Amino acid sequence: MAEAGTTVRGLLARRDFRRLLGTRLLSQFGDGVFQAALAGTVLFNPQRAADPVDVAAGFAVLLLPYSLVGPFAGVWLDRWSRRQVLLRANVVRAGLVAVVAGLILAGVQGPGFYAAGLAVFSVNRFVLAALSAGLPHTTDEPSLVSANAVSTTSGAVATVIGGSVALALLPLTGSGDAGYSAVALSAALPYLAAAGVVAGFTRTHLGPDHMSRSAVLSARQVLAGMVSGARHAWRDRAAAAALTAISLHRFWYGLLTLMALLLYRNTFTEGTAWFPGGLVGLGEVVAAGAVGTLVAAALTPAAVSRIGKERWIAGLLVGGGLAQLGLGLLVQPPAAVAAGFLLGLMGQGVKICVDSTLQECIDDDHRGRVFSVYDTLFNVGYVAALMVAAVLLPASGVSRPTLAVVGVGYLLTAALYVRMSRR
Repeated sequence: MAEAGTTVRGLLARRDFRRLLGTRLLSQFGDGVFQAALAGTVLFNPQRAADPVDVAAGFAVLLLPYSLVGPFAGVWLDRWSRRQVLLRANVVRAGLVAVVAGLILAGVQGPGFYAAGLAVFSVNRFVLAALSAGLPHTTDEPSLVSANAVSTTSGAVATVIGGSVALALLPLTGSGDAGYSAVALSAALPYLAAAGVVAGFTRTHLGPDHMSRSAVLSARQVLAGMVSGARHAWRDRAAAAALTAISLHRFWYGLLTLMALLLYRNTFTEGTAWFPGGLVGLGEVVAAGAVGTLVAAALTPAAVSRIGKERWIAGLLVGGGLAQLGLGLLVQPPAAVAAGFLLGLMGQGVKICVDSTLQECIDDDHRGRVFSVYDTLFNVGYVAALMVAAVLLPASGVSRPTLAVVGVGYLLTAALYVRMSRR
């Protein structure tokens, strides 16, 4: 832990690392505000109503087309200045958020509303992939695990803080369409601030090392680039195992996500002083997950240094499975909060290792495309789980057999990851 702390101090001493970290924190803080506004609009707004299938369909409409943007974004991130991508994408997001806020205020539902949300999420794809692809340009390879621990974890915490700020604003704005519209609009401010921070980089600082002047790509070129990235990753044993592990994790996590949403909307409605119900109670679970991500950031660099990434990932997946078989099956608010903490620790620890593995194994000229493959798998697995959960789960969200399946699923994922790593 002392060595990890020294490494973190060294990272924070680098001006370029601090600038990229500031860009991430502001961007993901805005994400938290915007996502909380959307979740409240769809799930907890008394002027609207949605059943499990509606919720899952909403996620699918937002995330599946967004995954189709991934191949284009990945190829472009290996051709365009990543600094320019981050600058312009944050400005564009601020404008799109204003459009979404206007639609919420007008009470628009259905395809128009989802299309506007999809546009924001699509631009977000460029931002997150560019942040990950550009990170190795602000540190050296031995520090990549610590750099990812600091960057991705602090970014996740910034998202939760943004969501908490959105919840704190609701008593002032109200919980109807007008209130959620005002909260959504406030997300534009951190997006514009992120654009201002990243503007301090020179155009070439974040790569790619070999930029192309041509920005026009045919669908065939994009597909070829995506296939090239997938093959490049699959040929590497560690990268292939890491992508498989994170994809399966996202499937199991997707099942738990819809279950938590339904529980806090329809079952955990009253709550207590320590464990409230409704949107505030759901926020408590998310906050517990954020604390888990902080613990993961503190433990992962030291654990990887001692036992290696492969054993740490396998151990975390086993821990996630046991947590669901133990705490999850209780189906009580305190158990949900505790399970949220453990899932946050497990998920963030795995993500830090996966990000570091890809950054170490993949050369810079393929890194954007590989991270696009990564993000596409990440989202497709999540949406597939939501659709399955919409069919399996009752409106109450209470389903112990589903929790048992998730617990066993995590254990099998750990076994598969170990086997692929040793292949």
